[in-house]
Amino acid sequence: MSRKWFQNWFNSPYYHILYNQRNDEEAEFFIDNLFAHLNPTSDSLLLDVGCGRGRHSVYLNKKGYDVTGIDLSLPNINYAKQFESRQLHFFVHDMRYLFYINYFDIALNLFTSFGYFETQKEHVTALKTMRKSLKKDGLLVLDYFNCQKIIRNLSPQEVKSIDGIDFYITKKRVADKIVKTISFEHRNKDYTFKEEVKVFCLPEFQRLLDVSGFAITDHFGDYSLNEYDENKSDRLILICHKKYD
Repeated sequence: MSRKWFQNWFNSPYYHILYNQRNDEEAEFFIDNLFAHLNPTSDSLLLDVGCGRGRHSVYLNKKGYDVTGIDLSLPNINYAKQFESRQLHFFVHDMRYLFYINYFDIALNLFTSFGYFETQKEHVTALKTMRKSLKKDGLLVLDYFNCQKIIRNLSPQEVKSIDGIDFYITKKRVADKIVKTISFEHRNKDYTFKEEVKVFCLPEFQRLLDVSGFAITDHFGDYSLNEYDENKSDRLILICHKKYD
């Protein structure tokens, strides 16, 4: 079976070179605002789904929470494991498959760590798995790009020069996906990777979450938790409650 784009790209060291500008201050700013809004108890158990190298998980643990991070990428989890402690653990795991059941108070899926799969069924399966991981009154926080703004502002090509590598990046809409192609040369070898993320706008998320057993109770448009505006907001941040069986 051929590897999916996210298995190739997220396991590549070049992914982290390209995105090394993602700063911890922004992530911590968002977490501070989000948890001031949610106001969970100090003994809440948190699941970080698609945790990457663990930057959100590590900060949440520093704030005193018991956090479990899961990610499909072995290199990401191996990196994150250096931060493990009594209340911080990381596992290689595919979000489409059952993990813990009725265990966590809050599941977090941050920084567009969703929309990677080919079929709607796979996305619903992932959401249902997140739901099953939550306690009866559990919450899911899903942080996605604002598809309306992304589509209007697709750039034909840009070049980012990082660590002596020129990354040539193109973005376009192909059917129901935003496809980003990243091409570059390093040490006399040519590379090309792709990111393919589904165009899920608010109405699509409402349908997906409803059939997956969630109800959206709040939604925001940026990491300051300002009101969502489909024309101007950078993000679509959804606060979802697990619906009762």
